[in-house]
Formats: sequence, C-alpha cells, structure tokens
Amino acid sequence: MYIYLHGFSSGPGSTKAKYIQKHFTQMGIDLLVPDLNQDDFTHLTVSRQIAQIVDLFPPDGSSVTLIGSSLGGWIAAIIAQHHPQVERLVLLAPAFDFLTHWLPKIGEQQLSLWEKTGYMSVYHHAIKDLVPLHYDFLVDAHKYPLAEIDRILPTLIIHGINDDVVPVSVSQDFARTHPWVELLEWDSDHQLTDKNEQIWQEIRRFCQI
Repeated sequence: MYIYLHGFSSGPGSTKAKYIQKHFTQMGIDLLVPDLNQDDFTHLTVSRQIAQIVDLFPPDGSSVTLIGSSLGGWIAAIIAQHHPQVERLVLLAPAFDFLTHWLPKIGEQQLSLWEKTGYMSVYHHAIKDLVPLHYDFLVDAHKYPLAEIDRILPTLIIHGINDDVVPVSVSQDFARTHPWVELLEWDSDHQLTDKNEQIWQEIRRFCQI
C-alpha cells in the first residue's frame, strides 16, 4: 500500500499530490491521498493525523510505504517509528522539528494571544482563505520530539536548498545522524513543484516501481 500525506494548510488537491497520484495510476498502482484536514482544520492535531493514517493500514499486516510532504513528512516519520508495517519512507522537504522554525515567525505577542483566546487565524492554501486553528495543535505537537525518531528503515529525503520554510540544514542534520537515510538536495524551494517529474522518477527508483 502507498499513502501520500500532504502538508500543513494544504490538501489532497495540491499540485504535487495530484501529479504523483496520476503517475501511480498510470502504473496501475493505487496511491491513497487522504484529506488530513477532515473538514475540520480548526481542530487539526498531529495525533489526529497519525490516527487517521494508521486506520488506513491493511488489516492483514501487509507493508506500507508512506510519502509525506512537509508536515506530512514529519508525521510519516513518526508513524514509521511506531508501526513496523511501514517498510519505506519518501519525505519531501519534511518539517522535522517544525515548531523551532514556525513559532519564531509567529512572534511572542501572537503566540500569547493564541494561547489566551484559543484560536489563531492561519492561511489555508487549499481553501484559499484564513481559517482559525485551535491552540491544541501547538500543545499536541510538543508530544513528538525529533530525538525519538531512530528506527532503521529505507528512507529517501528530497529537500530544496532554497527552502525558506524548513531549512535544508534540518534534513542534513537528520541524515548525518541517521546514516541509513538517502538525502537529495535540489535547487528548489519548499514546495518543490518545479521538480515534480524528478520527484516521480526518484520515487520509482527508490520504491522499485
């Protein structure tokens, strides 16, 4: 089974998700692309997304390959840590330790207001509008430290060297301390949408499709 996990404030209709899914279909292979928003982005949490994906796993215990983009990549790594059924990971600009990079951009004043009111408006790229996000998202995300990710399994990371959302150094550090990881650094940004064809070819190679 192959499952694609889209990023934060994105959706299954993202350009990258649709491109990869189309090519899987052309190969006669199903690629599940669930909507991690579940029609309720406001109450999104990392834990909810993990549970949603694990519920899709084949009950017969057959293997699963997770392809995750940005926050979806981080969630894929968390799932793989605790579920041996995951045999392979493809991570596209994974948002490892994303709070370290995201929270400073929000600022102390906005963070304090978010905690006080319980909600903060976030631009959702799939909806193309501001949507309130509950503070539980932040509280829950702290439950998943990067240091706990140490399971040895085939892992491919593709990261743009011009990424201004999650710096490529995050993936470089992860690959350095996890020697089973293959890291490809490309001249691109966080979205990697200009590299869709190259991404597909690397998925084919890595997954032996």
